[in-house]
Amino acid sequence: MVARKHSDEDMKEALRGRTVAEAAKLLGLHERNLYSHKARFARQGWSPEHDMTKVVPDGFHLKGTSTLYGEDGQPKLQWVKTSIDHERQRELFIAAAESMAAELPQVESVTGPLITLAHLMAVYPIGDAHIGLRSWGEETQGDSWDMTEAVRVQCGAMAALVDLAPPAEQAVIINLGDWLHADNMEGMTSRSGHVMDLDGRYAKMIDVGMMVMRQCITSALRKHKTVRVINVVGNHDDTGALWMSVALRHTYENEPRVLIDKSPAAFHYIEHGKVLIGTHHGHTCKIERLPGVMAADQAKAWGRTEFRYWYLGHVHHQSVKEYAGVTVESFNTLTAKDAYAAFGGYRARQNMKCIVMHSEFGEVARHTVSPDMLKGDAA
Repeated sequence: MVARKHSDEDMKEALRGRTVAEAAKLLGLHERNLYSHKARFARQGWSPEHDMTKVVPDGFHLKGTSTLYGEDGQPKLQWVKTSIDHERQRELFIAAAESMAAELPQVESVTGPLITLAHLMAVYPIGDAHIGLRSWGEETQGDSWDMTEAVRVQCGAMAALVDLAPPAEQAVIINLGDWLHADNMEGMTSRSGHVMDLDGRYAKMIDVGMMVMRQCITSALRKHKTVRVINVVGNHDDTGALWMSVALRHTYENEPRVLIDKSPAAFHYIEHGKVLIGTHHGHTCKIERLPGVMAADQAKAWGRTEFRYWYLGHVHHQSVKEYAGVTVESFNTLTAKDAYAAFGGYRARQNMKCIVMHSEFGEVARHTVSPDMLKGDAA
């Protein structure tokens, strides 16, 4: 990144009592460049010619000001109204997570499989794990659920699916969003402010969530040459998906066989030969718009590929709809339903899948594991 020639304070000082043209000449800047900075200062609350001199904190932007003037025409009182700058706060959050994650311990490289099949890719879509969810079976007319059960079922299902999968050279673990049940210490979702039924504290949820994902990666490394991990942003863990990707990227920095996607975007894409897969949680974009989104975002890849898929979470049930050029599929979750789902009449099956993609022929196989298969003799 090219360093700026002048600091904000330098530009503000030059603008005091001068026109933009005069200040630009003094600083050696193009007028248009200084105009853009002046507009940014105004959005932050600094525009002295309008009696605005109170700059809002980083992470916020100016919503409006109200100034009370006296008979002498001088300002007597001023109200500065601010609102959250969500994009800037997300930038600050990622920067903070990067800084903290730099001190995390890193795993050492492990020995990979001797033989893999380059034309195959094993995809492990994980629908809405909701780690941290608490469910009382008596109330939800199903199995009780807590973090202990989440570890047993999620790790067991991943290990079982890896055993069933062929030795594909590449594996992709897709966390389809809502990996964590809540997004803060208050046990609420950031987007809607809904209070969740939680098993324990947020710190415990983080610890268990990271442990489960690392176990999923370890299982995949035993059979596949490379493992790519995508953490899709969900509506329960807007910030959780971001910091988890940062933490995992630092943790596996010395493991060349693991690639952690770092993009904070809502849409991610995977290309394998003639296969193109798009991933999205499913909460911000209607299903019928997804074919167009893929065609616009991945125009060149769309032309190179023949078998195109969208993988979604969010709804907790399986549905498959074929559009012209692309198939859209939502996936079940392994997690038991909570009180909200039970009272709302939601009764989707619990399972997880491994989908085998051939570089020339698209999907050629899939395996399914349910929680019941991890109990008793079936296990």
